[in-house]
Amino acid sequence: MAHTFQDLTRPSDLSAHSEGTGALRTQIPVYMDLLPPCNNACPAGENIQAWLSLAQAGQYEAAWQKLVEENPLPAVHGRVCYHPCEDGCNRAFIDTPVSIHAVERFLGDKALEEGWAVRFEAPASGKKVLVIGGGPSGISAAYHLRRMGHEVEIREAGPLLGGMMHFGIPPYRLPRNVLDAEIQRIVDMGVSVRLHHKVSDVMAEKTAGGFDAVFVAIGAHISKKIDIPSRDAGQILDALTFLKDTETGKAPKLGRRVAIYGGGNTAMDAARVAKRLGYEPLIIYRRDREHMPAHAFEADEALAEGVKINWLRSIKEMTETAITVEIMRVDENGRPQGTGEFETLEADALILALGQETDTAFLQNIPGLEFDQEGRVKVGPDMMTGAEGVFAGGDMVPSERTVTVAVGHGKKAARFIDGYLRGRPYQKADKHPVVGFERLHIWYETHAPQQLQPQAAESERVQDFREVLSGLTEKEARYEAQRCLSCGNCFECDGCYGACPEDAVIKLGKGNRYQFDYDRCTGCAVCYEQCPCHAIEMVKD
Repeated sequence: MAHTFQDLTRPSDLSAHSEGTGALRTQIPVYMDLLPPCNNACPAGENIQAWLSLAQAGQYEAAWQKLVEENPLPAVHGRVCYHPCEDGCNRAFIDTPVSIHAVERFLGDKALEEGWAVRFEAPASGKKVLVIGGGPSGISAAYHLRRMGHEVEIREAGPLLGGMMHFGIPPYRLPRNVLDAEIQRIVDMGVSVRLHHKVSDVMAEKTAGGFDAVFVAIGAHISKKIDIPSRDAGQILDALTFLKDTETGKAPKLGRRVAIYGGGNTAMDAARVAKRLGYEPLIIYRRDREHMPAHAFEADEALAEGVKINWLRSIKEMTETAITVEIMRVDENGRPQGTGEFETLEADALILALGQETDTAFLQNIPGLEFDQEGRVKVGPDMMTGAEGVFAGGDMVPSERTVTVAVGHGKKAARFIDGYLRGRPYQKADKHPVVGFERLHIWYETHAPQQLQPQAAESERVQDFREVLSGLTEKEARYEAQRCLSCGNCFECDGCYGACPEDAVIKLGKGNRYQFDYDRCTGCAVCYEQCPCHAIEMVKD
C-alpha cells in the first residue's frame, strides 16, 4: 500500500487539538515553524535562534556569517545593545534568560581575532547611493546596500565613522579598537567614505554625484538646553560636549565636585566618566528611580562606582560653588511636582544631560519633506521621506534612540532602497506567530543557570577607561548557546520519533528533520505533546 506523507507546504490550522484516533481520526500532526520571542524582539531583526543553534554546535564562523546577514556590528552590539531579546526569552520562566548578547560578543570578537570576512555575492547593480552620516544607521545602510550590489558612498561631517558610538559611548563600555575594526571591515567591502564633509544641500550633492537615491542619517548631536537662574555661576556644559572632549583628549577642567542634571543613560555615562577623571560626581534627577529613563543596570553600575544620585530634585538656581534644588514628589501620573521645599548641594560645575535633538535645518529646503514638533523628519513605512528617492533613519526620525534601533533602520531602509532602485518594491515577509512559554512542552531537565560575564572590581575600574565587562570563553559561550530552548522550531530531539506508538514518524537524516506517514498516524497527538519546542501543531484532518 502506498503511504502518504505530510505536505510541508500545507497551510496549518492553529485550532486547539482534540483527541481522535483510528477510524475516528479528526486531526493530524504537521511540522511547522513559529517565531521565537527573541527574534521577534530584536530591533536589528537578527535571526537569533539560527545563529545560536550553529554556535551551540561549535560552528562559530557559520554562526557569525548568519548573524552578520542582519547585523554588521556584532562585537559592538554584544557590548552596547540593551538586549530586549533577553527580556522576551522564554527561558526566564525556568531560571534565567539566555545571555544572547554575551554569545554575540563572543562571535564578534572571534571574527576579529580570526580575520573572518563577510561572504556575499551580488552582481553590480549599476546604481549609486549616497549615505549622509557615518553613525550606526548610516553604516548599516551602506553595509546592506553594498551586499546587494550597489555602489555606496558615505559622507560624514566628522573626522571618523561611528558617530555617537565613538563620541557618546565611553571606552569602558565600547573599546575603540573593537569599534574601529568592525567599521573597517565594512569599508573593506568596497564602501567609499568622505570624512570632514558636511552636506548642506542634499539635492545638489545627489545630482552632482550621480546618485540614484539618498539615505540621510545624521543622528542627534545637539544637546537640549534649560535656563537656570545663576549668579557668578560655575561652569555649565552639556553632556555630549563633555563626552566628546574627553574622547578627543580635551577633557575640561571642572573643579572637584561635578553635578550631572538628568536621569538617562547619557547622564549615567557622564557621571561615570567624571568619576574616572578624578571628580566627585553627583547626579540630580527630578523623578524617582522608578521613572528614570536610564536602564536599571546603568544606575546600579554608577552607584557601585561611587556616583551619588539625588532623586526627586529639580535645579532652581546655581552659584559658583552650589546648586539650589527643589524637593519634588511624583504624582499618580508619574510627573514630578514641586513641594516648595529647597536644599543646597555643593557643586563646582554642572553637566546638562537632558536629551538630544537633530539639526535638520539643512533639510528644510527640500520639497516634500515634513517634520514633527521636535524637528524630526517624518518617513513612511518604507523609510522614504516626502521627497522622491530621499530616505531617512536613525535618531533623526521618530523612534527609540539606541544603537540597535539605528542599525535596524539602516537595514530596513537598505531593503526599501534596493526595491526602489530595481523597480520592484520590497515586500516584507509575514511573520509566523510568536511562541510563548505556555506553548512549550518541556519534558527534559532544563535547569542550567546563566553564565555571567566577569566584571572588573569597582575600585579598579574607576582608575581608568578599561572595559568593565569581560567576554565569555569558548567553553562558556558554547554552554550559554546550548541553553537556548529552540522555541517554535524543531531541533531534532527525537521526542516525536520516540513517542509515536504507530511508527508514523520518519527520520530524514541530520539537518532534515522528520516526516509523518499519515497512513500509519492515528492522530493521537502524542508527538505534539512530546515536542518540547512546539514545532508540531495538530490540525483538522
